[in-house]
Formats: sequence, C-alpha cells, structure tokens
Amino acid sequence: MSDENTPAELVAPISTTGSHPQGEVLETRRGMFGASGPGDTSGYGRLVTTVRSPGASERPYGGWFDEVVDVLAEVLGEQGVPFDQAIERVVVAPPGPHAELTLWVERTHLPVVARALRDDQDLRFELSLGVSGVHFPQDAGRELHAVYHLTSITHGRRLRLEVACPDADPHIPSTTAVYPANDWHERETFDFFGIVFDGHPGLSRIEMPDDWPGHPQRKDYPLGGIPVEYKGATVPSPDLRRSYQ
Repeated sequence: MSDENTPAELVAPISTTGSHPQGEVLETRRGMFGASGPGDTSGYGRLVTTVRSPGASERPYGGWFDEVVDVLAEVLGEQGVPFDQAIERVVVAPPGPHAELTLWVERTHLPVVARALRDDQDLRFELSLGVSGVHFPQDAGRELHAVYHLTSITHGRRLRLEVACPDADPHIPSTTAVYPANDWHERETFDFFGIVFDGHPGLSRIEMPDDWPGHPQRKDYPLGGIPVEYKGATVPSPDLRRSYQ
C-alpha cells in the first residue's frame, strides 16, 4: 500500500507464507500510532501498515490441530450442529513452529462449542483462562470481539476461541455455566467494552461506578484529562491533542 513518496523500507511487510492466507483489509494506517496531524511524534510518519482480519487457514493445520478440529466436528455433528455453522473459520497463525489454533465461533453456538471442548474425552479443555474484549471500530458489523483462552490440562494443549458481535447488538451468550471462573472476566469485558453476556448470573460493572457513562477501553472512547499549565503555556488534555478515530 505504498506510493511513490513512501520509501519501500517504511512499508510494513505482510506475510504470505504458511497456511495463514491474507484476510479482509480492515484499515490502512499511516504513522506509528495511526494518529493524523502533529499527534504522531515517533518519527515514523510515513510508515504504512495494513490491518487485516485473519483469513481461514487451509488443511493440514499441522500437529494436533487437525485432530482437535476433527473431533470437535464429530461431537457437534452428534448433537445436530453442523461444524461449518458453528465455526466460522479455523485460523492457524503465525506460520511456523509457534503457531496457535484459533476457532472463530458463531456467537449463538458458543455454549455448545465450549461444552464440547470441555467434556469430550479426546478434547478435555477443562480450564478457561478468562475472557478478553477487543474493539475493532473499522470492522463493520463485527466491531466487538470476545476472546477465550482454553487449556487442556489432560492433554497439555491450548487453543483460542474468538467470537464477534456488532456494536448495534452487543450480545454474546455467557459461558459461566461451562466455565464458572469466567464470571468476573465477563463482567470486566462488559464493563470496559460493553459486551452483554446473556445468561450471566449477575452481569454488572466490576471496576467502574454503576453510573459511569460509556466503556473506557473502546477505541472511540475519549482519552479525557485536563489542560496543564507549564511556564505560562497550556498543554491541552490528551483527548484534544490526539485522535484515534
């Protein structure tokens, strides 16, 4: 995504190797922080970075990844849930020996997928290490993501689940019935990102006051702050001197 005024060495490379094909382009950023105007003081104002949604990986995934996907497809099939309806895509990234397995789950099927991963003897992902929220304002219709990190103590394996929902309908089923330890993690994700976990036993803010407006870790949330006077000059607050829109 460079032009004749952009040196080649300042264009961030995009890997095309391995089984992780390029996905949909979400955004092209210029500068180190994506800031426009004088807000980027890093000296990398001409750096061009392409932000992509990961594309589906192709088989063979490698290692035990194929076995897990096959077993999960079999278990879901026995419950009358087609694998390609429950799992939007399988992503193995980055290419190479440090690759990780991510299952992108269609949100209405999250509880049945989580229960299958926990209960089947050949899967046994007994432990969820929590829920993390992510905000992609440029990903239209899929702005809010919830990421689950699962561990199989029995088999010594780890995988990741990722679920997306639109900002206009920020609802994802709760996983507390499958992984009770996700209780506070879902509350934190609700507090900071505004994702509503349907079926949670007591969904409420966990750190911010109950009447706090907005969700502070969204990328469109104002940075806030107050102006600071220094030797007769006034330094504006962060939300006035830099924008991440």
